Amino acid sequence: MDENAFDETPETSTPSPLPAPLSMIWTVISVGLIMATLLTLFTPTSLFSNRSLEAMFRALQSNPALTYPTPTPRPMPRVGIVAGHAGNDSGAVCPDGLTEAQVNLEIALRVQQRLLALGYQVDLLNEFDERLAGYQAQVLVSIHNDSCNFINDEATGFKVAAASSSRFPEKAERLTACLVDRYAKATGLRYHPNTITRDMTEYHTFSEINSETTAAIIETGFLNLDRRILTEEPDRVAQGVADGIVCFLRNEPIGQSENAP
Repeated sequence: MDENAFDETPETSTPSPLPAPLSMIWTVISVGLIMATLLTLFTPTSLFSNRSLEAMFRALQSNPALTYPTPTPRPMPRVGIVAGHAGNDSGAVCPDGLTEAQVNLEIALRVQQRLLALGYQVDLLNEFDERLAGYQAQVLVSIHNDSCNFINDEATGFKVAAASSSRFPEKAERLTACLVDRYAKATGLRYHPNTITRDMTEYHTFSEINSETTAAIIETGFLNLDRRILTEEPDRVAQGVADGIVCFLRNEPIGQSENAP
């Protein structure tokens, strides 16, 4: 007998690798088992306990990179109000010495106060104010009044006009429509569209301000037949102008006035 016959050591067999698809399935199952085990260790109660939340807040406070920035409030629109003739001349002068410039300024101040109360940025400007050169705002309105002389019984009411060559005519028309609608409602005065002059449509301020500033001029009444409302009820007059400006800024429907800021 060959003595080496009993010296043979049985060979250890190496298992063959799993096919690729089975290997992927096994990996997914293994990961799933591990995740399930971890989830059983962290219940919702323990995960969101007061202690855990406090630790999270401390971590956020200690690391500014993880905190959220405070949102910056959007600035309110800027509005320019020109007190017609102020700082330059008297404008129309009545027999008793009342001047158009006085009436215009009184109304302009009240318009400014109303718009400031709503949170808008408002600049009160003189007739030939240096700030008008290239002035930028969402809207600018110049306040004027008509003659102190008696013309006829029809010389009562108001006029509104925008620039004849506005860069954005649709905005100018919208501002005009808002002023006409709201002012008529507040004062009860009637609109005179057929007596608007070139002095209004080619008003000098229109060519001085930035071309993107939507602007209009309003003659709030006649200092003769409309004197009572202009001098004794300036708040009512100012409310009509302010409402018209707000109508434009908020894109309100024509024929409806809103008082919310």
